[in-house]
This record gives sequence, structure tokens and C-alpha cells, in this order.
Amino acid sequence: MSVLLAASRLIDSISQFMGKLSEYMVLFCCLISAGNAIVRYAFNYSSNGWLEIQWYLFAFVVMLGASHALRNNEHVRVDLIYGSVSDRAKIWIDIVGLILFLLPVCVFLTWVCWPFFALSYRQGEISGNAGGLIRWPVKLVLVAGFALLSLQGISELIKRIAAVTGHISIDTKYEKPLQ
Repeated sequence: MSVLLAASRLIDSISQFMGKLSEYMVLFCCLISAGNAIVRYAFNYSSNGWLEIQWYLFAFVVMLGASHALRNNEHVRVDLIYGSVSDRAKIWIDIVGLILFLLPVCVFLTWVCWPFFALSYRQGEISGNAGGLIRWPVKLVLVAGFALLSLQGISELIKRIAAVTGHISIDTKYEKPLQ
């Protein structure tokens, strides 16, 4: 179990790094958006490349930040019973959810997105817009994002199993969003 927990810590550190990288990408996206608006209104000039980089960065933020959100237990939950059961029951709900839903879906989506990226890369696909960007980086981030989310799911599964077997204790606190 100690080897698995060490692997889990390594995966967690990768997710934490990607989360920090995503935070900076949000800043870059805001700066590019503001700069683009200023240039458009002040100089009556716009570039499709600058517009596209904004949605590229948004895709990077979402796909690379998802594993960080899962690591921090800040992901979306469907809280039908989770908030009202014991900590041990929460851990079991997480284990079942990870095994039956998150991991199969993320592995499948990683597998499905790979040919989508590979074809774009081989063809040198570029945007159809004048001054547009190459497309394969944003398609690669789909593969990377789902792969990272799969890895973080494995890390969370390791931690939940370690908690059930008494090797570690984990915080199962979940703050239900205000609605």
C-alpha cells in the first residue's frame, strides 16, 4: 500500500502543478481578451488568431484544471445522499463512483480523442479563419486532460481504498453548493 500511496502523491503533485498552470492561463486569457478589446476599439483592428487563442486557453484551463478540481474535492457532485451519510459510506460512494463512472468514461474519452488529435497533427490542420491557429494543440489538450483526470481518479481510488483499510485517514467533508 505504501508504494501505491507514493504513486498517489506523485499524481497529486502533477495535478497540483497543472492546477497552478491553469490559474496562470486564466490570467493570460483575461489579459489577451482585454488587449484584444482595446486594440479592436482603439485601432479598429482585430485578429482571428488572438480570438482563437482565447478559446484555446479556456480549453486548456478546463481540461488541465479538472484533475486539480478532483484532487481538491471541488468537482461537481450529484448530492442525493452523500451529505447525509457517514464518512465510511461517503468513501464507499466515492469508490463505486470512481470505478463505475469516472475511470471508465475518462479512459474511453482519452482513447477516443487520440485519433482525433493524431489526424489533426498528421494533416497539419489549421483554422479555417483567416489568421487562425493550428488546431492540433487544442485537440491534444483533450487527450491530456482526460488522461490526467484518469490518473487523478486512480490516485483518489488509491486514497479511498487506503482509508477503508485503515492505512490513512482522509477528509470527506463536502460543502454542498448554495442554491
